[in-house]
Amino acid sequence: MTLTELLFDRRRFFWVLNIGGWGGYVLAAYLGALVHEKPDSYLAVITLTAAIGFALTIPIRFVFHRLWNRPPAQIALVCLVLCYVLAMGWTSLENRAYWAWVKNGWQPSDWMNQFGGVMGSFYVLLCWSGLYFGIKYYQQLQQQTQATLAATAAAHQAQLKMLRYQLNPHFLFNTLNAISTLVLDRQNATANLAVTRLSDFLRYSLDNDPMKRVNLGQELEALDLYLEIEKVRFGDRLEVKKELETRALQALVPSLILQPLIENAIKYAVTPEEDGGTIWITARAHGEQLMMTVADNGPGLGNGHAPPKASCGVGLSNTRERLKQLYGDEQALALAPNSPRGLVVTINIPLDIPLELAKQGA
Repeated sequence: MTLTELLFDRRRFFWVLNIGGWGGYVLAAYLGALVHEKPDSYLAVITLTAAIGFALTIPIRFVFHRLWNRPPAQIALVCLVLCYVLAMGWTSLENRAYWAWVKNGWQPSDWMNQFGGVMGSFYVLLCWSGLYFGIKYYQQLQQQTQATLAATAAAHQAQLKMLRYQLNPHFLFNTLNAISTLVLDRQNATANLAVTRLSDFLRYSLDNDPMKRVNLGQELEALDLYLEIEKVRFGDRLEVKKELETRALQALVPSLILQPLIENAIKYAVTPEEDGGTIWITARAHGEQLMMTVADNGPGLGNGHAPPKASCGVGLSNTRERLKQLYGDEQALALAPNSPRGLVVTINIPLDIPLELAKQGA
């Protein structure tokens, strides 16, 4: 059992701490007896005292458990009274054992002497009570923290899955609309090819867990499936160029993180142009960062240097939100004009290369 598991197993944790605490009490008292050169019979008194103290903590724990949800003032009052009453009984038994075993049966003239040292016993029980409440409150706080973290993680995963699956119907609508156009134009062979490519792409999309990341090489293979669908529609009007570093291809990225950027580039840079357009995909590793860019030679940012409509659509807004959810402030998505014309979308995320791939690269 690990320390964390022991901490949240309240029953076992109580017995481990209680036994260990009273064992430490015996050891400390015994060392004190050696310093003051007490007789060997004093060890029996120490052992009996610890055993009584250990036994008293059982009913104390039961009472505290029943008081747990009561007002703090009531808990404090009961704690003080209970500890003092039990301390008197504990002290009386300890003194009687001391007189019988160490003092050879000596008896005091005043019966009140049997309660001598009661404040020491009271402080021990009071400290035990303080530790009990402190540990119990800590355990409760940790459980609440764990529950909050679990709820946050569940909501985080649900949001990521929602964002990831949001891409499929968005892309599917556009593709089916294009296939419908091909059918109406009686380009049945081309439409059939597009349906086959669409089937392959959706199979890849649905087979991959949206919570898992893939290396960039796998991401680009999936992207090629999508581009084959688009090339069925555009033919030679769509040209794609890639510039990819080997180290960057090993890095882990969110699945289908580039697809909506490519889709926007086709929609705003290729579709409106009679001669089509070109899309550049680059990926480089810079220190501890992975930089990916999708550039086109379309109309770009426009004369007013305002982002195009794509920046407010599903594609880019979805990508921004996914990156924010996954990487927080350690990511960036930026739009900039391309030269001589067009738009460049840049994604920067932490460079994360699996150890086995890093060794292969070395």
